[in-house]
Amino acid sequence: MATLVVADDDRSIRKIVRDRLIAAGHAVEVAEDGRTALALIERVEPDLLLLDLQMPELDGFAVLEALNQRPGSPLVIIITAHGSIEAAVRAMKAGAHDFISKPFEAAHLEHVVARALTTRRLRRDVTLLRGEVETRHRLVLGTSPGMREVVGLAERSAASDATVLLGGESGTGKEVLARAIHGWSRRADGPFVAINCAALNAELLESELFGHEKGAFTGAVQTKPGRIELASGGTLFLDEIGELRPALQAKLLRVLQEREYERVGGTRTLKADARVIVATNRDLDTAVAAGEFRQDLYYRLKVVTLRLPPLRERREDIPLLADHFLARFAREARRAVPRLGEAALSLIVGYAWPGNVRELANVLERAIVLGAGEVLTIDDLAEELHEQAPATLPALPAGAGYHEAVAAAKRAILREALDAEGGHQTRAAKRLGLTQPYLARLLKNLSVRSGQ
Repeated sequence: MATLVVADDDRSIRKIVRDRLIAAGHAVEVAEDGRTALALIERVEPDLLLLDLQMPELDGFAVLEALNQRPGSPLVIIITAHGSIEAAVRAMKAGAHDFISKPFEAAHLEHVVARALTTRRLRRDVTLLRGEVETRHRLVLGTSPGMREVVGLAERSAASDATVLLGGESGTGKEVLARAIHGWSRRADGPFVAINCAALNAELLESELFGHEKGAFTGAVQTKPGRIELASGGTLFLDEIGELRPALQAKLLRVLQEREYERVGGTRTLKADARVIVATNRDLDTAVAAGEFRQDLYYRLKVVTLRLPPLRERREDIPLLADHFLARFAREARRAVPRLGEAALSLIVGYAWPGNVRELANVLERAIVLGAGEVLTIDDLAEELHEQAPATLPALPAGAGYHEAVAAAKRAILREALDAEGGHQTRAAKRLGLTQPYLARLLKNLSVRSGQ
């Protein structure tokens, strides 16, 4: 059942439309003039407004103008006299969705209303899905120097159409950063189209990327546009680019250099208008040296190169990421957002996270699903965290705050690494997967010395 408002100064029209739409299962309110219609809309927030253009107080055009300034306004169907089609067309240019002319058949009225309500539902679904995608792929910046540097470079690169190569271990959030670059760019209103180059065999990947013509191969019963075409005006994200086969590497090089390509089985040259961002967890320098990746394509891809640091190199970001995932998964599970207990927080900060941000998300989703309390304890976390957690994590005093817990866990991790390497900072940094200058900054900021 939808909620509708009928605004018409003709009492008989209001009654006919109201009775018919109530019989169709809708809730209907009526207004005899434009001012009353606007007041009703504020009160009942209808899905649909059936609006006459000629009314006292405020005419239909004034109502449309007022609705254009109001967020979340209903769709508008104009009710117009048969000889006023030009006015209805003008109203549609001013924001109305459709029109129906008097006199009208009851069946036609129901059809126009049903079609408008379908459009309303589809728009609402698209809005909800877009919000869900944006939440799921929201870039959580963090405070670590390494991540701030990467994000700063990414924001600057977004101003151009230059190809961006994202490197880093699996699970570090390369697609999330790619979506952020797209969102910061002038192409933000265009599509973001992603494809994993390792997920398909060479033949399927070629068809997915470039599209195919009808009859190009067995099963090609109709022409199909490829991802390059679908990404026109937006961004094409190629994940696991290091797995691209040599033949497709040559075709992709042409897309980047000449901005053109043909569909599989086609002869017509198409123009490519997509900004390209690629990602890999492979060392492409090594792949080029081994003859597994074209050097000319590599140079075309690495116009801007960004490496996302693994989670173990930015442990100070873990609490912020944890808060983000706990809120997201709690919302999806329709439960109150729990908080991490002190011991659980120390455990996740101290864990090595070989699967990086993706593993952290999976662990916290499991905790949301299986944990029942307002506070998540170490028992709610996956067993592998217990097995690999450093033995030297300190017992925190009762009532220790969030930041104290994080700082204590960091100090314990740094002391253990320094002690294990005899106080040698370079070796300790390598042990932790950090750079030596970054380790030195951490030691200074946390006032940590070997043997302390």
